[in-house]
Amino acid sequence: MSDRQQQQQHAHGEGRTAAQRLGYAPAASAADSPSTTLLRRVQTHAPNSTQVVGFLTLAVSGAVLLLLTGLTLTGAVVALIFLGPIALLTSPIWVPVAVALFVLAAAALSACAFVVVAVAAGTWMYRYFTGRHPVGADRVDYARSRIADTASHVKDYAREYGGYLHSRAKDAAPGA
Repeated sequence: MSDRQQQQQHAHGEGRTAAQRLGYAPAASAADSPSTTLLRRVQTHAPNSTQVVGFLTLAVSGAVLLLLTGLTLTGAVVALIFLGPIALLTSPIWVPVAVALFVLAAAALSACAFVVVAVAAGTWMYRYFTGRHPVGADRVDYARSRIADTASHVKDYAREYGGYLHSRAKDAAPGA
């Protein structure tokens, strides 16, 4: 190859790697040994300073969290060792106290729930009686009409058959 051809290849980027064309790696010379070629390959894949700082931050944060986890676990075990016998000896006091607190909490929650239900029912009734037609008002109206119809039928039935029974009672006991 003539000098002119080599200069044209060099000018057009032929015969060079992508890293050499972009300026990341120097052009290979004839005196490159296998160890210097390996060193250049490693240098082209080396992380930049931002990646190194990020990795160090990750490593330090992980180490701190691991240390805190170990301290927490150690503290919990030591507390269990020292406070376990005290809790066992005083359990006849704590069990009734816990039961009483549970009953008080259940009563308080029940009272709060009763108040919420009473307010909701009062609000619904207010809306119903003021004609705002709350949810379920149509079912209440239907039930009211059914109850009124049933009461009317019972009243009619009692008038019809009540006189019959009254007259039969006079026949059984004429002096009554």
